[in-house]
Amino acid sequence: MADGKSLRIVHCLRAPVGGVFRHVEDLVRHQAAAGHAVGLVCATGSGTGHEAQRLDDLAGDLALGVHRVPMGRSIGPGDGVAAARLWRRLAPLRPDILHGHGAKGGTFARLVGQALRLGGIPVARLYSPHGGSLHYAPASLEGRVYFAVERALERLTESLVFVSRFEEAVYRAKIGTPRCRSSLIYNGVAAAEFEPVAADPDAADFVCVGEMRDLKGTDLVIEAVARLHAAGRTVTAALIGPGTERARYEALAKERGLQGVVTFGESMPIRRALARGRTVLVPSRAESLPYIVLETIAAARPLIATAVGGIPEIFAAEAGRLIAPGGVPPLADAMAGGRGDPRGHQDRAANLAAAIRPTFSSAAMAGSMEALYRSLVAPRTAAAPDPSSSLPVTSRNR
Repeated sequence: MADGKSLRIVHCLRAPVGGVFRHVEDLVRHQAAAGHAVGLVCATGSGTGHEAQRLDDLAGDLALGVHRVPMGRSIGPGDGVAAARLWRRLAPLRPDILHGHGAKGGTFARLVGQALRLGGIPVARLYSPHGGSLHYAPASLEGRVYFAVERALERLTESLVFVSRFEEAVYRAKIGTPRCRSSLIYNGVAAAEFEPVAADPDAADFVCVGEMRDLKGTDLVIEAVARLHAAGRTVTAALIGPGTERARYEALAKERGLQGVVTFGESMPIRRALARGRTVLVPSRAESLPYIVLETIAAARPLIATAVGGIPEIFAAEAGRLIAPGGVPPLADAMAGGRGDPRGHQDRAANLAAAIRPTFSSAAMAGSMEALYRSLVAPRTAAAPDPSSSLPVTSRNR
């Protein structure tokens, strides 16, 4: 720690699953290794199987503990009671930083943070949207409600933290120019993850890893495989991950006559999952800056992804290789093309891995986040330096 002061940091998210949990998990491990005391808040009963095991493994690094409170996906009448319960748990911990992730985690972090401040604990409140409510359409009822809440909560926020320029642009377009500080800090992966992963001998032709939901394009994978089979191209696909709608996708695969062709698997360590397919699919309809893309590229696995969210920022000069979102024909065509040029597909994957390594590093992400945290805590300590001018990321005061 550059200034010798250990910080007390609590992260708040709804469900410890997917890329948001991966982001928090990386931050917690780096922050604990740097000597900070870290805690985690998540929803009661969230995280099962592989995710639950990851949370258990992470608990050893959590000096401020794991705190579970009821936390539904949507705004509900029980949120106030849950926030009060969480305030009673966090007040004795006297955190310096309360960092909310996702719409619900961000709401709890800022409301509880405000209560802590009113009680004399000058906690800094941060919010990372990670997509979340930004996926709603502005004209929808849900969008109008959530965007109004987001706008109101800015007054209880010391800093917004965006993971991509795209996410920041969407926030500005749907919610407005931030009235609080905002920063851009890219997600990143560890140096060890840049070791290549080879496909298993019995790997499917394609693998799609992550939460099974239409937003992630799970239905598109099934329909694309069906389209290729109808054209006489025999391909297989593995869908790996959690999801409350899995039964619907299994029924769709059966309806399309793809039993045994499209298989379904539970969550597993990401590098093991990446090995379950010769090419990885990320056919999302919307994203922020998805870890699955970073993890796949770092492992030098061939990848077919859509041009949504911050994915073009990751691909940079190679963004022209991305496909349009939401359509079965573009996905099926890209899948057929990848099978027709496996060597070229693999070479492009290796080149892309080398290209992203300097920018998308978890160590750089954690360092930038700590610098931001300290710049927010520093005003409370007269002798503390303000490192905001040397943040290794774009930092903005609004």
